[in-house]
Amino acid sequence: MLHTLISKFDDKIDTASAHCDIPCGIYDPQPALYHALSVVRQMDILLAIDTKDMNVTTAMQIARNTAEKEKQAEKVKAEVRIIWGDFIKGDILKDQASELAHNIMMKASKCKQDLHREDGLALVELVNDFAEMFWKMKDVKTKRVTAPYAPGLEVVYPDL
Repeated sequence: MLHTLISKFDDKIDTASAHCDIPCGIYDPQPALYHALSVVRQMDILLAIDTKDMNVTTAMQIARNTAEKEKQAEKVKAEVRIIWGDFIKGDILKDQASELAHNIMMKASKCKQDLHREDGLALVELVNDFAEMFWKMKDVKTKRVTAPYAPGLEVVYPDL
């Protein structure tokens, strides 16, 4: 019924288009960076746990931090998918963005599967590359700064 009603106005309504489901136009790779840093932080916490005197409390801490590491890695993937799928278009999509997004997805999955800090560091660097590409598309200069919280890694910010 709704389709029938709307179709009566087809010749009277201009076509609208948007690059996302809700065309807000607000995209930012910073949440992906935050979550990537959180992956490394969870890895650091897990790697620092002394398992020699394993007890219920230690086992629960390992379980909770492992679950959080995996949750943060999944959030990296979600944030990148949104920007990649809803915002990025044109030649950069073919030339750089799709491969970079795919590499982020694969590295985030690797971080979920194991506890190799080098994978977490590589994830942060891939997301930094994604952030640089994103801001370049918007003609915004970037800078790399050390995050003011653990794990204290270098991240890309817009240089405003």
